[in-house]
Amino acid sequence: MTAGTRLDAAGGCADRWRMDAERLLLSMHAGATLFMTGVIWFVQVVHYPLLARAGTDGFAEHAQEHARRTGWIVGPAMVAELILSLALAARGGAAAWTGLGLLTVIWLSTALVQVPLHRRLQAGFEAETHRQLVRTNRLRTAAWTARAAIALHLAAG
Repeated sequence: MTAGTRLDAAGGCADRWRMDAERLLLSMHAGATLFMTGVIWFVQVVHYPLLARAGTDGFAEHAQEHARRTGWIVGPAMVAELILSLALAARGGAAAWTGLGLLTVIWLSTALVQVPLHRRLQAGFEAETHRQLVRTNRLRTAAWTARAAIALHLAAG
């Protein structure tokens, strides 16, 4: 075997490694995005509407516990999705950048709209605050649904 042949073989291994790393990145990104899409649809269709039926007695404690427990589930998933989305955008492509733009909308809506509404509910149930929470969460639901389509498109290659 000549030196040139060895370099080609090593290059082939490096190319396969890059392809495997790329496939892993796309799969992990799709997994995180699809997980969060499922969560947001559950929240929008089941969880938020049922908050109105929780009753006023003990609602503040219920809302506080909800925020604490939900944070343990969605916090790490949202951070993972962000890191993976940044990695995809760094390699370029309109779809990856569109997905990152949608994720920016989601994070801004979460921080500037949903979190403040949840904090108000932690003081006690207010019907108008609850209605705002359900109504404004539609933006995140739509954005995550669009992100899911993009993630599947990217993963399909």
